[in-house]
Amino acid sequence: MLPDALAVRIETDAEAVRLARSAPKARRVWRQWIALIGGWQGMGGLVAASAAGVWIGFSAPTFLPDPVDYFALSETTYLLADLNLDETYLEDAE
Repeated sequence: MLPDALAVRIETDAEAVRLARSAPKARRVWRQWIALIGGWQGMGGLVAASAAGVWIGFSAPTFLPDPVDYFALSETTYLLADLNLDETYLEDAE
């Protein structure tokens, strides 16, 4: 059997350790985002893909078509007034 004084000291020490571990540290938002995308490996992949996208966007290879040319070569113009949205809305409301 343990002496009463020793049992009290053990219980006091155990309670102090339990209280010290009960409150986990709050994680910062930046670390939560990194953990959400898969850690530093996921962050590295995201950075590499973003850099490649910016590079291809600014200096596209010649075999890729330029989407702006499609708008410039189009002979058809679309106006919002041609859609008659206001009249269609009023007809549906009745």
